[in-house]
Amino acid sequence: MDDIDIRVANEADADDILAMLQSLAEETGDGDRFRCRAGDIRDYGFGARPYFECLLAERGERNLGLALYFPLFSTTRGRPGVYLQDLWVAPDCRDVGLGTRLLRRVIERAASQWQAVYLDLMVHGHNEGADRYYRRHGFEEREDDRHLTLEGDAFQTLLATH
Repeated sequence: MDDIDIRVANEADADDILAMLQSLAEETGDGDRFRCRAGDIRDYGFGARPYFECLLAERGERNLGLALYFPLFSTTRGRPGVYLQDLWVAPDCRDVGLGTRLLRRVIERAASQWQAVYLDLMVHGHNEGADRYYRRHGFEEREDDRHLTLEGDAFQTLLATH
């Protein structure tokens, strides 16, 4: 583990980020819904207004993991936080603490950059391994909160409503 470096991704990493996100999508059963492209990562992660940050874990030239995250704000807490969109670790590097190192670095960066005091994420309902992992670290489900999504035609319909 000592020979694994964690660094902030840059625009030149877009293809590598995409490959790891594709692996994550396949593992979680979202491969058929995965639409992200390297150009999307370059445009939205490293363009004029970046919408996310990404940390990469690597050993030499080999990518071993990533954490993709962005700031958010809770009016309930009255404080900023960080949303972890994606956390992926190569299968042969799991259960050695790399995911925890990535989580810790996300929290450290968010706390120092925008004074984040909490971290939110979503776990796929069928991903029992991830659910156990996060709960082991103290994450808990809020019974009174539900994650809802508006997309596709419904998103466009609401957008077009005057």
